[in-house]
Amino acid sequence: MQRGLLHLIFPHPALTVVLLLTWCLLTASVSLGNLFLGLLLGILVPIVTAAYWPDRPMMRSPLRFIAYVFIVLWDILLANFEVAWIVLFRSNRSMQSNWIVIPLEIRHPEAVAVLAGTITLTPGTVSADLSQSGRYLLVHALDAPAPEQTAREIKHRYERRLKEIFE
Repeated sequence: MQRGLLHLIFPHPALTVVLLLTWCLLTASVSLGNLFLGLLLGILVPIVTAAYWPDRPMMRSPLRFIAYVFIVLWDILLANFEVAWIVLFRSNRSMQSNWIVIPLEIRHPEAVAVLAGTITLTPGTVSADLSQSGRYLLVHALDAPAPEQTAREIKHRYERRLKEIFE
């Protein structure tokens, strides 16, 4: 009975946490009032949208997802400095833009979407296309002198973790 009540109040606990954190970031304040309003949004939005999530993705490891988010935030921070360095101090001739085809091992659409979003959020790279079979992701990198190495790094740093989280 208690699990049923908790499931009614928090049909998507991860979404509740994301909405709460997003609200605090948008308002740039962690006051009691903002926490309350963020929690209220985090409870109401999933309840209202629950009917549209009948086959919601189940994460095998939500704690690993939280760790993944911190890794991505760190990578975004570092990539901002790297791109700024490239733009400010390197000539266009020394930059080696490349298209990279990344063979995917992950199969869950949610995991592929998170991977593509991660790549696009990281400055200097953008996910350009997903093959019709869903087995290859086309990525453009601002500076990738060794495209195969960049593909291996993406697979090791991101795809491996997403596979642990979703599959």
